[in-house]
Amino acid sequence: MKDRQVLHTIRAMETSDGAGVRLKRALGQNPAVRLDPFLMLDAFSSDNPDDYIAGFPPHPHRGFETVTYLVEGHMRHRDHLGNEGDLQQGGVQWMTAGRGIIHEEMPQQEDGLLRGFQLWINLPAAEKMKPADYRDIQDREIPRLDLPTGGQIKAIAGKVDLAGESLTAPVHGGSTDPLYLDVILRPGESVTIPLTPGYNAFLYLFEGAVTVAEETVAVDHVAVLTDGDRVTLAAGRDGARLLLLAGRPLGEPVAQYGPFVMNTQEELEQALQDYRNGTLTEPA
Repeated sequence: MKDRQVLHTIRAMETSDGAGVRLKRALGQNPAVRLDPFLMLDAFSSDNPDDYIAGFPPHPHRGFETVTYLVEGHMRHRDHLGNEGDLQQGGVQWMTAGRGIIHEEMPQQEDGLLRGFQLWINLPAAEKMKPADYRDIQDREIPRLDLPTGGQIKAIAGKVDLAGESLTAPVHGGSTDPLYLDVILRPGESVTIPLTPGYNAFLYLFEGAVTVAEETVAVDHVAVLTDGDRVTLAAGRDGARLLLLAGRPLGEPVAQYGPFVMNTQEELEQALQDYRNGTLTEPA
């Protein structure tokens, strides 16, 4: 058994995206701040509608997957395939851009708190041009494990065996085999979570404080973890809430231009040309 430790931390950077949505970019601020296969993690949280009301109007993607997890609030997804998703508190939208998709994500509230995350997961070269797909996952479909001392683990993606129980999320397996957990720990509570050796892993702390192998991670920070087969998380005196993610690295070159993520510059130029020509979403 080998415990994972903190390799380094990254402070989330305040920025904006879409039509002016204010957010914190926790991963993916630049090409050097990625963790294969994860390209980007954005966190948004505000009760000021000016920070989110304009939303994310229609825009394209190619070559990767987007995962939107809404902790609080109400948003709606629409795309060129005719999919419509009603994203409410605790729900997830899992979109595979593949060859190409044009979609929008717009708030369905005029006030109140809107809080959640968007994660980008890379696709291998062999899957970048596959047909686009979309899945709407309601909160009630996502399994949870209540910890003996009051905390809870919610499995958004992947499989995890813990305390004699097994959690299997609605999305699991695939080329990157992602693990995506929402972990809530009460003050002073700790938990050891198994992780697949060789998979890249990180956590993003968005409430309280957490310690990993005697190193305390501050709120609004990513902690990239060393290799190993488990990680022990210990909450501070105010408890902790964090996302824990792990995935099989692809080990392939990444060429990115905004919403297009390919392997070569030539493929990026083709994506831009296809978008300008109106053929981005046409079957191969």
